[in-house]
Formats: sequence, structure tokens, C-alpha cells
Amino acid sequence: MNSGQGTLDMWKAQQKSPVLRVSELSAIIKELFLDERLQDVLVEGEITNYKHHSRGNRYFSLSEENGKESAVIKCMMWSSDAGKLPFVPEDGMRVIAGGRIDFYPPGGTCQLYVKNLKRSGAGEKYLMVERWKQELSIEGCFAPERKQPLPPYPSIIGVVTSGTGAVLHDIKNVISRRYPLRVILSPTAVQGEGAHIEIAEAIRKIDGKVDVIIVARGGGSFEDLFPFNHPDVVRAIAYCHTPVVSAVGHEVDTTLADYAADARAPTPSAAAEMAVPDRATLFNTLREYRSAMGDALGSQLERAFDELVTLRERIHPKKLGYRIIERRQHIDDMADRVLFATRGKISGSRLRLNEIRAVIDAKNPLNILGRGYCVVEKEGNVVRSARLLAPGDNLVLRLTDGKSGVLVREVNYDKEV
Repeated sequence: MNSGQGTLDMWKAQQKSPVLRVSELSAIIKELFLDERLQDVLVEGEITNYKHHSRGNRYFSLSEENGKESAVIKCMMWSSDAGKLPFVPEDGMRVIAGGRIDFYPPGGTCQLYVKNLKRSGAGEKYLMVERWKQELSIEGCFAPERKQPLPPYPSIIGVVTSGTGAVLHDIKNVISRRYPLRVILSPTAVQGEGAHIEIAEAIRKIDGKVDVIIVARGGGSFEDLFPFNHPDVVRAIAYCHTPVVSAVGHEVDTTLADYAADARAPTPSAAAEMAVPDRATLFNTLREYRSAMGDALGSQLERAFDELVTLRERIHPKKLGYRIIERRQHIDDMADRVLFATRGKISGSRLRLNEIRAVIDAKNPLNILGRGYCVVEKEGNVVRSARLLAPGDNLVLRLTDGKSGVLVREVNYDKEV
């Protein structure tokens, strides 16, 4: 029986209630880790989530893939031991770590306190990414001639990321502040098994429907970012018709998706700033253009005024002499002649017009009616003969100042000629 088991049995014997306090359970767990087998261990695994603290301590995890299962243990190395390392650890590196296993009650975590660290060759996934990088480079996925420029004034931005994370919120905030426009989400898983399939499909689904695509996710370990190294994702980005901005992880993180994208941003927020212009800057530029155009127009007006003054001085009568005065007199004479001829022509036209008017008035039937005559109409037609009438007909008499309706009582015909 180990010491931890003895402590647990002793506690059970002393307590009436089977309920442990957190501190008691932590003490029992910590005592279990005093097993001598855990005080000097060698562990081989792949470094992930490596961080170098400002005080010199190193924090990372050792991971191992075994078929569909995976195992991860947190590690911590004090600065005094880390300073003796002959190499710089990094994500994907396969190492053998020597140290002791202990329980950290404040964090409630079990971790390996590393005393020494040796390289055991590059991690399998790291080697896989390097092999993919070479193959995709030969295929042309990273070729500079594939790169497309980002449109200066986009209308719609597409975002390929998780619909539940903070990344989408950060991107929308930046865009709404800088250059408000429509943002379309093509949701996808951004880590885990099969995530690369969803990411590639999400990119293809939104391609051609937006002006710029931002492929983004927050920071994470080498394992977390691994799907963005997969050839499926890289090819989806490289063969995308829409310009793509890659914003995967933090500034220090690099994935193969970054090489294939048309532009790379250190963070998702920086990608949003890269994808859209700053309206404040645009307004300032417009104000500068307006000022420059006003200055240019003012200069043109000044030059035009100077030219007008110069031209006026050149054509002044004192400089042109009496020839201009003679020309003016000639013009005045010609104007008088034209005016006289025009007036004569107008008078003649008026006389002819009066003569025509008199002829028309003489032939106007209404004027004839004024002398006591009338026009007889039957059913809208003028009656020109008594033979067109019959007793009982309703007639209309058109007089000079109106009409009258009459009823025919009898009709008498003049003898035929």
C-alpha cells in the first residue's frame, strides 16, 4: 500500500461523512504523486503549445498520437534548468524530457517538472508539414504570380472561421469602426479531427460571392493550428478566385495557409484592417483633394482674369486707332439700313394681310347671316333644297348670334325650272 492510499484510509476512519473538502482531496492527490516511480521519469513526446516566459521559465506540453487516441501532459521547466539547454525548443519538436511528476493544487493540474531536455528528432507532424510544404511548393500553390491584389473598396467581406468564437466578433468590430459594410460568415470547425475538410469546403462555398475572404482563427498550439497546414486547405486557398487574407493564430504562428493566401495578417483584427480602408483616412484624403482642386481652380481663374485684362488692353480704341472708330460707324450705318428695310417689309406684309382678311370676311357665312339670312340644318347637315324636307321634321336654324329649333308643318315646292 502506498502512502497516498494510507492517507485516504486514515481519513475514512476519522470522518463520519464521505464528503471531502477540496483541500483534502488535493492533499491526497499530491501525496499520491510522491510515489518514487514518478520522481525520476523520462518521457518522450512532441512539443506543443510552447511558451517562453519573460522570467525565463518554459511552459509547454508533450503530446503523442496513437491511432485515433491522443495523450497530452503539461510540462514546466524552471529558468535555471532551461538556461542550460543547448537548443531552442519549438512546437513540433520531438524530445525526451527528464523530471518528476507532481500535482499543482492551485491550478488543479498534474504536470511534469522538467529537469533536462534532449532532442529525439523532429516530431512526426512537423516532418509531415515539411513534406507537404515541399509538395505544394512544387505544385505552385505558393507561387507569387498566383497572388491577387486586395480590392481597395470592397462591398462584401467573407469570413471563414468558427461561428461561436471571438474571432468573428473582433473582425466585425474592426470593420464597423473603419469601413462599415456587409460581412458574411462561412462557418467551420477550426481545430480537431476532420477540421481541414470543413475549412476547405467553407472556403469553396463562399468563393465568388464576396470581394475578400478572411480565413481566421485565434491563437493556439501547433496541434490546434495543424488543420491549416493540410493540403486540402492550402489548395482551396490557392485556387480561390476571390482574394484571400490568412489570419491564423498569432503573429509568431505560421501555417502553410499563410504561404498560399494572397495576403497574411498577424491577427484576425489586423486582417480586417487590411481588408477594408479606413474611412477617416478617406475623408482626410477627400478634404485634401477638395482643397487642392480649389487652389487649382483659383489659379486658373487668376490666369484667365489676367489674360482678359491683357486682351482688353490690346483691343482698346486708343491702341487700335481710328480704324476701329470707322468700323463702328460703318456697322451703325449698316444697322440703320437693315432696320429701315425690315420696317418697310413689315409694313408691306401688314397691307397684304389686311387685304386677305377683308376677302375672308366677305366670304364668311356668319357675316352673311348678319344681314338677315339663316342656315337650315337637318340632322347636322345643311338643307339646300325643300325637297329634302317633310312635315314633322325637326330642323335647326343657325342665326348670326345663336340657334333655334323648329318643327316643319308643311312643305311647298316651287315649280320645277
